[in-house]
Amino acid sequence: MTPNTLAETEFFDFSDPALDLFAARALKSGSTDKRTQAVELFYAVRDGLFYEIYNADFGRDDLTASAIISKGSGLCIHKSIVYTALLRKMGIPAKLWITDVKNHLCSPQLAKLMGSNVFHFHVLVSLQLDGKWIKATPVFNARLCQLYKMTPLEFDGIEDCVHHAYDTKGNSYMEITHEHGEYTDLPYEMLLEGLHQKHGKMFETETKFRSGSLVADAV
Repeated sequence: MTPNTLAETEFFDFSDPALDLFAARALKSGSTDKRTQAVELFYAVRDGLFYEIYNADFGRDDLTASAIISKGSGLCIHKSIVYTALLRKMGIPAKLWITDVKNHLCSPQLAKLMGSNVFHFHVLVSLQLDGKWIKATPVFNARLCQLYKMTPLEFDGIEDCVHHAYDTKGNSYMEITHEHGEYTDLPYEMLLEGLHQKHGKMFETETKFRSGSLVADAV
């Protein structure tokens, strides 16, 4: 374990009151067991913050955990920032894992805007429990999974919880095509530049994605 996997940063601002309130609501059992806390926080982020790629903000101030919680929604980047910050708040080492994935909850409309069905810079979380690093994806809330015929990802704090390899009918659904690496803080400039290069049509302004709705796309 290295100290910077527990550090508070510009983006992982876990001393903000917004994270105190979120954690208090999430940790319903009152357990001091780190694994139990990690699991409870996982589900609170997965279902307590709505996954939405449209209208996503990428300004520096918009990518702090406290700002994301206040907004109440975001895509993988935003939700993984919140989960990482909450884990560190509880003394659980955590960092971001950045990948590219194919068939990333993608409607035909979204695929057209994204330029393909490969979503670049898909952000997940690595966390350490009992000396072992495991991966978690606190991203796709249960309601959206239902609309897109995906089984919601479950997390037990023991095994990796990475991606939806298959849909509810057993068809191949999602696969990781590239790994950018693990980061102890958000590589902001790299991420914003990469998103503009790969998904430039999604941007309405320099730091904000176009308006829309994944729920509406699914109907």
